[in-house]
Amino acid sequence: MSSLKYLRGLFLLPAAALLAGCDWVTMSPSGDIALQQRDLIIVSTLLMLVIIIPVIVLTLVFAYRYRASNEEADYRPDWDHSSQLELLIWAAPLLIIIALGAVTWISTHTLDPYRELKRLDKKRGIAPSVAPLVVEVVALDWKWLFIYPEQGIALVNEVAAPVDRPIQFKITASGVMNSFFIPALAGQIYAMPGMQTQLHAVINKPGEFEGFSANFSGHGFSHMKFKFHGLAADGFDAWVQKAKDGGGTLDRAGYLELEKPSEAVPVKRYATVAPDLYGAILNRCVEAGKMCIKDMMAIDNSGGLGKPSAYNVTSVPASPDGKPARTFVAAMCSINDPTDPLVSNASPRTN
Repeated sequence: MSSLKYLRGLFLLPAAALLAGCDWVTMSPSGDIALQQRDLIIVSTLLMLVIIIPVIVLTLVFAYRYRASNEEADYRPDWDHSSQLELLIWAAPLLIIIALGAVTWISTHTLDPYRELKRLDKKRGIAPSVAPLVVEVVALDWKWLFIYPEQGIALVNEVAAPVDRPIQFKITASGVMNSFFIPALAGQIYAMPGMQTQLHAVINKPGEFEGFSANFSGHGFSHMKFKFHGLAADGFDAWVQKAKDGGGTLDRAGYLELEKPSEAVPVKRYATVAPDLYGAILNRCVEAGKMCIKDMMAIDNSGGLGKPSAYNVTSVPASPDGKPARTFVAAMCSINDPTDPLVSNASPRTN
């Protein structure tokens, strides 16, 4: 018997070793949104255990009480129904489902990542005069690009925010779909090319936290990690100044080079960023002369380029009988690079 217990202990050692490496950041987060999500997990689990635990206990009790060797147990081979038992079996799960549904419905709206924050934590609200820190996020192969439009800087594989200041992440991707995830801050949000998702969050404690992609995206996926820094206000200002002092320039040509697949990329800092670079990335038109998605949508909204809508791309002047001139699309391409020499010669666009 002692040897059996000894072997059992040896079998448990690998599991204990694996658990020792867990930091439980999901259950002990540093941001209010992640904290509310943690509470939702706990509440949902407890509600489900209200059913699961009694079912497990009663299963064991029934199996023991009505075992074949127990001759004192009632033997009723013709028994088939009990109204009280049916009521208990159906009413309890129904009440749990109603409670879970209510909690889920409320939390789905309260924790909507697109919804602007209404509080910093349980005890503190947000003053109307406080503007969120905007961070534009681009998932690349296989790295993360963070653009700060207000500060005019950009970084690769590093992001920071002041403690107790709302953050608005605007998220897109250059190629395959990824998932932006900082467990200490909030839940994961997908990053998709040609689309923008959002995440509103706040960090309440200073520290260095891990961020990564939670969606497999190819060979270099395991290296898509970055550091998120929660800093005091003066610490964040110093962090921004560090990027401005030691960084280079991220223009459109530099971005096209950065966009190429690469693995285990170290932190890079850019002191200046080309105007509307994120908008060009989002609309898939960083290259000069390439039509933006928004321009394609504008043409489609005007009738498209099919045969039935050919007059949308030709001038239709006013007719003698008083009919007004028709609007039309003046160009079938977009020139988005402000350095392109054709910009100075381009005629104004008419819609």
